[in-house]
Amino acid sequence: MAVPVSQALTVAKYALSNELKGKKKYPLVMMLEPLFQCNLACSGCGKIQEPPEILKIRMPKEKAWAAIEECGAPMVSIAGGEPLLHPEMPEMVQGFIDRKKFVYMCTNAQILLGKIDLFKPSKYFSLGVHLDGTKRMHDRNVNREGAYDRAVAAIKEAVKRGFRVTTNTTIFNDADPEEVRGFFDDVMAMGVEGMMISPGFPYEKAPNQDLFLERKKTVELFRKILCNPHKNWVFNHSPGFLAFLKGEQEYDCTPWGTPCYSIKGWQKPCYLINDGYCKTFAELLEAIDGYDLGHRGTRPECKDCMLHSGYEASAVRDIFGTWGGIFRAAKHAYNFKK
Repeated sequence: MAVPVSQALTVAKYALSNELKGKKKYPLVMMLEPLFQCNLACSGCGKIQEPPEILKIRMPKEKAWAAIEECGAPMVSIAGGEPLLHPEMPEMVQGFIDRKKFVYMCTNAQILLGKIDLFKPSKYFSLGVHLDGTKRMHDRNVNREGAYDRAVAAIKEAVKRGFRVTTNTTIFNDADPEEVRGFFDDVMAMGVEGMMISPGFPYEKAPNQDLFLERKKTVELFRKILCNPHKNWVFNHSPGFLAFLKGEQEYDCTPWGTPCYSIKGWQKPCYLINDGYCKTFAELLEAIDGYDLGHRGTRPECKDCMLHSGYEASAVRDIFGTWGGIFRAAKHAYNFKK
């Protein structure tokens, strides 16, 4: 199993409770950006293209805690920027743990070895290490030689110390399926809990616009990558989302499933598209109604998007929304492993 039983049960209970109440809009994961500054400049990233005065801002830990209480999500994914550059990150993480929220701290792990003593292993805390493929792939995508080796060393040390560790990999259009499959074997050999994968989103401000996948090519590429999966592969995804990547399952986007709270407020309409910010989570939910999102909608940015931040929540809702959803999830899981 990619996550502890306690986490799976908590999320299942939360989702099922909302569905039984007839509540159609509820967040599963709060995406938190307590800073935008990073120590890498990745080719496909559009989140760090901010002026210097913005990059200097750090969100107070109290605001981060208030945001998770406001939206009520059972999980928080701390991104940025690089979270380990935030001076209050250890206290911020502990505050979420104290609230029994499951925390994924997304890090490029370049300075993790120097910071790891500031954190303690917990079933509520996972280090989500950004690793975009093999050494060749990763160092090229993050524009830093040696970045892969530093990240791998940090992963192995964290696993040795008893931390939950996952990897987060963005797949671009120049990926070689066989190289990616070999990378999955390498990652699992490091002892990680599971892997997250997603096609790259075409951020308008990303330095390299030639990396991004069209929807048809995404399906073709992921079919090759995920066909006949090795038995040791563990993905931190629902069976439905993996089927979605391969074009075997259709979903509409669920933008409220992963709301983003940053140093500027609640980002509308979603984690990937920036049309301004709302002051409250309730205001964000109202604002989303005014958008026609998803690949079948009218927003041009959504045309080729198949990211987990928009569609993983859709897959989870499908499981708990109907008996048919439970059957589909079981079927996808069986087909993936057979």
